Amino acid sequence: MQRRNFLSGAGLVLASGILKPISSFASSTTPEQHRLPLTDPHYNIVKSYVEEIPVPEYRWASESAYEAFRDMKYGIRIHWGLYSLAGFTRESWPFLDLSNEQRAHYNQMYKTWNPAGFDADEWTSLFAENGLRMFAFTTKHHEGFSMFDTHTRVRQRVRWDAPGGPALENRDLAYSIMETPFRRDVVKELCTAGHKRGLRISLYFSHPDWYDADFRPYADDPIEVPSAAQLDPQWRPVQSGSTKNVWTAPDPTPEEVARMMARHRAQLEELLTQYGDIQMLSLDQWLGPKVWPQMREAILHLRKLQPNVMLRARGIGNYGDYYTPEGFVPGSKSNTNTPWMVIYPLADGFSYDPNASHYKGANWIVKNIVDTAAKGGSFQVGIGPDGTGRFHPTAIAQLKQTGAWLRVCGNGIYATRPRNGELWRESESIRFTRTKDNRMVHCFALQWPGQTLTLQSVRPKAGSKIFMFGYPEPMKWVFDSASGLKIEIPEQLQAESRRPCEYVWGWTIQTA
Repeated sequence: MQRRNFLSGAGLVLASGILKPISSFASSTTPEQHRLPLTDPHYNIVKSYVEEIPVPEYRWASESAYEAFRDMKYGIRIHWGLYSLAGFTRESWPFLDLSNEQRAHYNQMYKTWNPAGFDADEWTSLFAENGLRMFAFTTKHHEGFSMFDTHTRVRQRVRWDAPGGPALENRDLAYSIMETPFRRDVVKELCTAGHKRGLRISLYFSHPDWYDADFRPYADDPIEVPSAAQLDPQWRPVQSGSTKNVWTAPDPTPEEVARMMARHRAQLEELLTQYGDIQMLSLDQWLGPKVWPQMREAILHLRKLQPNVMLRARGIGNYGDYYTPEGFVPGSKSNTNTPWMVIYPLADGFSYDPNASHYKGANWIVKNIVDTAAKGGSFQVGIGPDGTGRFHPTAIAQLKQTGAWLRVCGNGIYATRPRNGELWRESESIRFTRTKDNRMVHCFALQWPGQTLTLQSVRPKAGSKIFMFGYPEPMKWVFDSASGLKIEIPEQLQAESRRPCEYVWGWTIQTA
């Protein structure tokens, strides 16, 4: 019998066999400090049924966990799965457009999965040596294939190529990497290698599962049911002209629903008990209002397993600790106190792209790191390895070029905070960060300033020295209240080849 790790009615938590008052995990923050912005699309999907203020027994991660999250500034998201064998550059999303025969073939590809080029130490060394402070890895995308050693079982799936058309059939398999010729838990190997190198770890997990038929019909599931509109708040009938291939099955039975939620919870528990300290759990998509009570109970359970894990807000509303603008950097500072981290693919999609011309370049990465940090967020660039476990050489080169820039200017990025109000920028070409103690302001020029850098919003401490990142000598400067701060740029730096870095240039200015 499974042991319950929380007793909400009694206000007690069972942790390591010791009953503790739930208040011992309390944060000093208030619910108002955890409200997601009204513009967040995933918040809008669930706000009709996820309570605005979490239940009293819930606690977010600690202040120290939030502080560490805000300190990261730069990370990487790795999407890897059967879609990498299929050549999908948009993760598993193209599965929805496949014919029934193609889906049947896709679901059997795990029997050939054997990525000889995968090396967790090589991956994490690349990350750690080039300025990345965290990585997120896709443990299971919407397609349902588990990239880790799950002990849960899929009991029912669709046989897409059944005689006469698709049909539900009973199964008993994990549908995981441990049933492939590879038979290695890549999540375990990556977590071990990441811990060794001091990287913070985020494990991505999809709430929906398009392989396990118990999970129908949530979050674009290719199986529809008669009651889909009542089960999934985002469900819409397939529009004329859509390429999505949909098959209709009966509504899930109460037994199937209970089995779905038990497996969902068990897999999340595995991720937080099998791989050591996990700093972030990157939840994705949603389920629905009828199963929200079970989902909420699972979230309460996870919080007791690892009280400091930061939960991405997708599918759980204001129970989340952070949210992720996807494919864009907000145009201004966030309108919420909830921590945030941009996720943005380096190529056209998050999974492997063989076309070198699609990779956006180190200049793009650097400018987004600076812009995001100035606004108080972190930037997570997305790439994926191919079916053998190797990253595109162009992606590797651009990560290394970004790392070279961070070795020069990283002190103005990591563990910084945004300036107050609109002081995070001047014009379109200047961005600022500051130290936590407000004693130093870091200025970044997105374009080379020429002979003189002029700033209107920074007043240096009298008699202090202004340094450019990567240049050993202090720079001459003058300040008056009418014309602002003028920093003289040495003549020798006017030649591009003699500048300390590429793309963006930074200065550190003592203000107190």
